[in-house]
Amino acid sequence: MKKVVIAVDSFKGCLSSSDIAKAVAEGIHHVIPGCEVIKVPIADGGEGTVEALTQATHGQVITIPVHNPFMQPIQASYGITGDGQTAVIEMSAASGLDLIPRKEGNVMHTTTYGTGELIADAVDRGCRNFIIGVGGSATNDAGVGMMQALGVRFTDDNGNEVEKGGKVLSAICHIDTRSQLPELSACTFHIATDVTNPFFGPQGAAHIFGPQKGGNEMQVEALDKGMKHLAGLILETTGRDISNLPGAGAGGGMGGGCVAFLQANISPGIELIMNHLHFDEIIRGADLVITGEGKIDRQTLFGKVPVGIAHTAASQHIPVIAITGQLDITADKELREAGLSAIFPIHPAPISLEKAMQPDYAYRNIRRTIEQICCTLTSFVKKQ
Repeated sequence: MKKVVIAVDSFKGCLSSSDIAKAVAEGIHHVIPGCEVIKVPIADGGEGTVEALTQATHGQVITIPVHNPFMQPIQASYGITGDGQTAVIEMSAASGLDLIPRKEGNVMHTTTYGTGELIADAVDRGCRNFIIGVGGSATNDAGVGMMQALGVRFTDDNGNEVEKGGKVLSAICHIDTRSQLPELSACTFHIATDVTNPFFGPQGAAHIFGPQKGGNEMQVEALDKGMKHLAGLILETTGRDISNLPGAGAGGGMGGGCVAFLQANISPGIELIMNHLHFDEIIRGADLVITGEGKIDRQTLFGKVPVGIAHTAASQHIPVIAITGQLDITADKELREAGLSAIFPIHPAPISLEKAMQPDYAYRNIRRTIEQICCTLTSFVKKQ
């Protein structure tokens, strides 16, 4: 092998994409010293997206004071790519489920205001292109809080500005954009998600994701009613119909809110990020691509990094091997059909989850697994 490209998603809670790439590269060079190895930090719009894109483009991470889903002050970070033009924001950094205690009813009160503050800061620094990953949110306010932070006024029937949180959606009667941050008209927004749920309805944001965020049956119904009401008001005010738009329900309706208020595009996260990195050009002429993620199962088939990488590599007839910390073997056939030539779990023996998640242990096993793969491949080539 003369050229190998490494593009492995982070092993959540264990190793970052760049750390894994380092271990893989060490394993390759131990067996094939002269091999050209290209390390590409990669993500699918979820955790690790900011790190992956800022590292890949030699950008920077910005940390600023914002408000969490309960409007409490916190520090949150986002990325700016190396050209200074694109802001990379993970919604979970300011509006994430992990930022607040788990408690029934939270979803009625949580707001995306902090995500709006991140956008406003990036605009002030000159960014005009935005990639926003909408996974892991604690909210179901359809991005209303985000737009409040960006200057939009949402008022009730008496002209009073509504409060924050999903509970107010049904009370919104007017949308006033006159005080909206003027630079937004020159900005382009891309929403990264692997979720295809609509804005409201049985498969909508409230019914599918509301219970995970602390909503009981009555609250979920109220939120869904509010989402339907807001969709109608958006259509009446802007002419944009987001009711049945795939992905509009992502991030508690953030996907639909961004389309409605920011003219955003919704795309599978891995496709969006590969396009931004020009991944098809990076892998040109490669003999092998190595990808993977912490757990590979049937969910991997739906917009996750390994299958996205495999689809792109297949167009150039480049084989793809995946590594993982945990493999669901019942999905083997479908994963091979999706373009993965082989999948290798990194652990040599049954171990506890706690042990498997230890970074040093995982790092060593990744390197060892890659060495074994390379030994097998080189032995096969020598016999040809």
